[in-house]
Amino acid sequence: MSNSEKKLRVVASTPISETLIQHIISLEPRIDFVRDQELLPPMRYPGDHAGDPAFLRTPEQQDRFDALVHSAEVLYGVPDEKPATLKRAVEANANLRWVHTMPAGGGAQVRAASLSQDQLDQVAFTTSAGVHAEPLAEYAIFGLLAGAKSLPRLLAQQQKREWSGRWTMGLISEQRILIVGLGSIGRAVARKLNALGAHVIGTSRHDAAVDKVDELVRTEALTEVVKNVDGIVVTLPGTSSTEGMVSAEVLRNVKPGATLVSIGRGTVIDETALTAALEDGRIGFAALDVFANEPLPPESPLWSSPNVLISPHTAALNAAEDRLIAELFAENAGRFLDGRPLINRVDTVEFY
Repeated sequence: MSNSEKKLRVVASTPISETLIQHIISLEPRIDFVRDQELLPPMRYPGDHAGDPAFLRTPEQQDRFDALVHSAEVLYGVPDEKPATLKRAVEANANLRWVHTMPAGGGAQVRAASLSQDQLDQVAFTTSAGVHAEPLAEYAIFGLLAGAKSLPRLLAQQQKREWSGRWTMGLISEQRILIVGLGSIGRAVARKLNALGAHVIGTSRHDAAVDKVDELVRTEALTEVVKNVDGIVVTLPGTSSTEGMVSAEVLRNVKPGATLVSIGRGTVIDETALTAALEDGRIGFAALDVFANEPLPPESPLWSSPNVLISPHTAALNAAEDRLIAELFAENAGRFLDGRPLINRVDTVEFY
């Protein structure tokens, strides 16, 4: 085969079905998709990119897996979803040129690998951002509605079989909702809120207009903006610049009774300050899918707060996820081969 006909050697380093591999190849035939299913852990559910934790390779199988990973021009997934394994793969393979990470926040995996600047220059990293936008946006609407419609009170009264007096409930169509972060997830939330008639405010580092967002504010203005919003949706990735952005100062200023939904990364919110805000009623309800430490430790007071709904980082999972990631990868593979810019390339300064 001539150099011009040589196919791009992609190695599966995370679980993927044969059906999806064939789908990728049908979309981008210039790929040689190398895999050994015996060496990949079985998936327990859609989006289970680490696979069954009970899966273990024999020493001989591990050697075979490492040899495949170290032969790749492109890796489909971080090997075993472990940053240390990613570092080893980059160090062992001077021919590695691109790694596609499965999470939307795959930049965190790259950062945790502690690669040198030369290694970051050698390898392009991309994420699956955008694939999860719609399910996370629906979860945001679910959380905002749960807060507006007094879900904790309704559940408590139902458990007690108590038929109380009537009370007024919030109307999303009459509310001002702040979206902290207008990436693919934040923009999807904005579209849904706009359809419900809410007044949508979004934070941005730029001044360009965003579709379905009524007001744009700088992230530096959070402390002031939260004084006059009924709901806050946090969609930001976990980076050094976003850590603790929803701070004690911000939470001290929220409009009493506001709803908070967290669907980005848990490190963006000061959880100690959030606990205090829940206790004194500044936050009336919180729907939390992500946390600073996961799993959320059993001793966290968030578990026992009556006005908190906790989901175990599962809001993004849906039956279409793996197919959508595969299609995104195929599109990017074509771009890579044609020398065009990659979608969702990781910023290796801020790692998002």
